[in-house]
Amino acid sequence: METMKVIDIESWNRKEHFEFFSKMASPYFGFTTEVDCTRAYEGAKENGHSFFAVYLYKSMVAVNTVDELKLRIVGDRVILYDEVHVGSTIGRPDGTFGFSFFRYSEDYEVFNAGLQDQIRTVHHSTGLGIRNEALPVNHIRHTTIPWNSFSALLHPTNFDPKESIPKITFGKFSIRDGRKFLPVSVEAHHGLADGLHLAKYIEEFQRLLNI
Repeated sequence: METMKVIDIESWNRKEHFEFFSKMASPYFGFTTEVDCTRAYEGAKENGHSFFAVYLYKSMVAVNTVDELKLRIVGDRVILYDEVHVGSTIGRPDGTFGFSFFRYSEDYEVFNAGLQDQIRTVHHSTGLGIRNEALPVNHIRHTTIPWNSFSALLHPTNFDPKESIPKITFGKFSIRDGRKFLPVSVEAHHGLADGLHLAKYIEEFQRLLNI
């Protein structure tokens, strides 16, 4: 059973921020940065783990430490979920991709089992698979562009001011001075989160990558 809290907008310290940005046709904002993934990559290879699985797991752990990334607009309410789950694009051998969804777990082995099950499911399906509108609102959209590094990114948008699911995108890591750097783009509804909150996610993500 999902645990959630309805935010009292009238007494919320973000009331004016929420109302201001929610009037915009496209209230999303975000930035692109890099994280040092050297230790995480080495650890994944040492333990025979998929690097993708490792950094996706650490990203989800980091996301779940930032309340503002767990806020969602549902109808006329703002809801804070205790936990958010995993949405990710999965590539297929034929060059297409499908959407996936599985429940978040703090246990890496449980998390990875869910991910591998979704990879198998997507590989044996066609089209988009799960429709975005069929997914629970308390998830995070992840995607990876493994062919290139990048310093900017453009997402498609339907210009819905109540669209409130953050988007996180990873690219191909680059190597400089013997260190590996993973590009990360993160976007969120500005009525729910500010640059401070996105920076908190990046800071925690980097800390976890260093372990």
